[in-house]
Amino acid sequence: MEKNTFDAIVVGTGISGGWAAKELTEKGLKTLVLERGPMVKHGQYPTAMKAPWELPYADAPTREDIARYPKHTRPSFYGITQSTKHWFADDIDNPYEETKPFDWFRGYHVGGRSLMWGRQSYRFSPMDFEANGKEGVGVDWPIRYDDIAPWYDYVEHFIGVSGNTDHLAQLPDGDFLPPMELNCVEKDFQGKLQGSLGRKLIIGRTANLSAPLKHDKSPQRAPCQYRNLCMRGCPFGAYFSSNSSTLPAAEKTGNMTIVPNAIVYEMIYDNDKGKATGVRVLDAETGHQTEYFARVIFLCASTFGTTQILLNSKSSRFPNGFGNDSGEVGHNIMDHLFGTGARALVEGHEDRYYSGRRPNGFYIPRYRNIGNDKRNYLRGFGFQGGASREDWTRLADQPVLGDALKHAAEKPGPWHISMMGFGEMLPSHQNLVTLDPHVKDKYGLPALNFDAAHRENEILMGKEIIDDALEMLTAAGYRNVESFKTKANVGAGIHEMGTARMGRDPKTSVLNGWNQMHAVKNVFITDGSCMASSACQNPSLTYMALTARAASHAVEELKRGNL
Repeated sequence: MEKNTFDAIVVGTGISGGWAAKELTEKGLKTLVLERGPMVKHGQYPTAMKAPWELPYADAPTREDIARYPKHTRPSFYGITQSTKHWFADDIDNPYEETKPFDWFRGYHVGGRSLMWGRQSYRFSPMDFEANGKEGVGVDWPIRYDDIAPWYDYVEHFIGVSGNTDHLAQLPDGDFLPPMELNCVEKDFQGKLQGSLGRKLIIGRTANLSAPLKHDKSPQRAPCQYRNLCMRGCPFGAYFSSNSSTLPAAEKTGNMTIVPNAIVYEMIYDNDKGKATGVRVLDAETGHQTEYFARVIFLCASTFGTTQILLNSKSSRFPNGFGNDSGEVGHNIMDHLFGTGARALVEGHEDRYYSGRRPNGFYIPRYRNIGNDKRNYLRGFGFQGGASREDWTRLADQPVLGDALKHAAEKPGPWHISMMGFGEMLPSHQNLVTLDPHVKDKYGLPALNFDAAHRENEILMGKEIIDDALEMLTAAGYRNVESFKTKANVGAGIHEMGTARMGRDPKTSVLNGWNQMHAVKNVFITDGSCMASSACQNPSLTYMALTARAASHAVEELKRGNL
C-alpha cells in the first residue's frame, strides 16, 4: 500500500488530465497519472513525416478497417485513415450500445484526443454562463465569466493561441499570438458579410503556434510549419497537446509517476472517512488488478470515460454510482449541432493563390438571440469554414490524358468557399448514458448505452443554420450556392459534455463551483462531464481553464486540511 500511495491521482492524460498533472506536480504534489492506453511520448508519432506515397491504400480505410471501426466510419466522421487509425479505439474490442444512434470517438493512449483535436480555442462569454439561470434551463452555472477569465489568460499564455483582437462581447478576446491570415476570397467574404448583413467574420483562434511562445517553459515546441497534418501528431510541437506541452512540464518537476495501460474501473470509498481513498485499476495487457491511493483524485477520463467509472463504482453509500446523490450522473448529455451548412463557387481571384496549408479557417461568431435579435429557439450558433482552390484531384474523372492532363494539373482550379454551423445543444435530463446490463468490452467491463437525441430547440436551430448559410453566400454574390447536410448523430461534433454537471444545489448537480464533488470533497472532475451548458463555441479551452482553477483550489484545500 505504501508504494502505491501518492498525494494526488489524475485519471486520464487528455486535454484536462494533462493540465491536472502539470498543475498538481508544479505545486509540489507527488502525483500518479493513470492512462488506460499505451505510452506515446512527444515525437513518437508513427505517420507524422510520411509522404503520401508512403501510406498504403492512398491513405483510405480498407474493408477490414471499416469492419473494425463500423461506427467510426459513418459519414459524419473524418478520422479513420491509414495515417490516423492507430489513434482511435476500435468498435470491436471497445463496444458501446445505442438505444438511439450516437457517435462516440475515443483515443485510448497517452495524450488522448489532445493529439487529434481540432485546436479551435474560444472562450465562453458572460452570457454563456448566465443563460441557464436567466432562461430556467438545466441548472445555473455556479460560476460566472469573471471567475474563470484569469484562468483563460493563464492557459492561453502557456499553450499559445493564435488569433485576432476582435472586441466582441459574445466572444471575449484573449492572450493571443499573432493571427493567421485570411486568404483573398475569405477577405472578400468578410467585407461583403459585414457590408450586407452586418455580421462579423474573423480568422479562427487556434492552438497552433503562429510565432514563438511568450514564455520559455516549453523549449520542445516550435512554430507551425503549415503542413496541416496535425491529426497525425506534430513532431515540431507546433500545436498544443498533452504530449508536447503539459505532460513534459509535469515530468520536469520530478513529481509525476505516469502509468500507461492502466484502466481505472472503480473508485475506492471509505465510509468512515467520508472520502475517496483511491482507485482500482486493471492492467490492459496482463489483466492484473492494482489499487492506488491518494488524498485527492482528479477524474479527467473524458466525459463518458469518467461517467463509466462513476456508474461502475457502486457501494452501500452510493448504490446508483459514485457521488450520484442527485441522480444526475450520466444525464444531460450535450454536443454541438454539426454537419450542416453551405458551399459556393467564387468567380474571380484566379490570379491569386495562398502559401502553405493553413491548419485553420474562418469563424463567424454567434449573432442570433443577441440584443434585439429574437428567434423561435433559445441560444445560437457560429460557423466555421474556409475558401480554397481546387487541386489536381478535380481531374480524376475528366476525359483528359497524357500531356494534356499534365498541363491541366499544373493549373489550380476555381475557388470554392464552404461553411458549417456549430449550434448549442440544451441540457436535458432525457439525454442520458447508462451501463448496459448485457454487453461487456474485451476486459469484461460493462459497456455504455447511449440514449440521446436532438430535441425541438436543436431542430429549429438546425433549420436556421442552413437558411443563414445560404443567405450569406448568396448575399456575397457567389455562384452555385448549395446547402449540405451530413447525417450526424449526437456525438458527431466530438464536443460531448454534461454528464456530471456543476451546479449550486447538490440535489440537482454533481459538482460545485470548484469542480469538486458535492458528495465527496476530495474528488474533482474537470473534463467535459462537468459542463452545465455547451454554448456554441468549441469547449476545450474552457476545460483547460476549469482544470487549472480546480487544481489551484484543491492544493489550497489540502494545505488547509479540508481534504
